[in-house]
Amino acid sequence: MSRRKGRILAFQALYSYDVGKKSLDDLLKLDWVDNNTESEAKNADTEKDDFARILISGTINHLEEIDALIKGHLSERWEFNRVNKVSLAILRVSIFQLLYQKETPGSVVIDEAIAIAKEFDTDISFKFINAVLDKIRKEIAT
Repeated sequence: MSRRKGRILAFQALYSYDVGKKSLDDLLKLDWVDNNTESEAKNADTEKDDFARILISGTINHLEEIDALIKGHLSERWEFNRVNKVSLAILRVSIFQLLYQKETPGSVVIDEAIAIAKEFDTDISFKFINAVLDKIRKEIAT
C-alpha cells in the first residue's frame, strides 16, 4: 500500500509542478504531506516518501522525453494541450515507471494509474489513460 501512496504523492507533486509552478526542491521536501507520528506508520511513511521522491525527481528529470511519448501516442484529433492536468500528471509518473523502473511489471503500473485516475480524475479519464499507457507499454516491449 505504501507504493500506491507514493504514486499518489508523486502524481500530486507533478500536478503542483505543472499548475502551481513549484520547484523540484520544494516538491521533494514533501512538507505539504500530513505524515503520522507512530513509529510503525513512520517507517511506512519513510518508504512511501522515498518512493515518491524517486518518482517525482525521475519524472521531472525526464519530462521532455515523457511528454514526447505522450504526444506521439495521442489520437490524431487530440492535442497535448487538451489533456487535463490530472490525467497528464498520472500519465507522466506512469510513463517514467514504464521506462525506468523495469522491476515493476507494466501491467501493475497501468493498473495503479487506472486506480488513481478513478479516485482523482474524471469518470472516464481512466479509459484514456489506459489506452495511452497500453500503447506506450507495447512499444517499449518491442
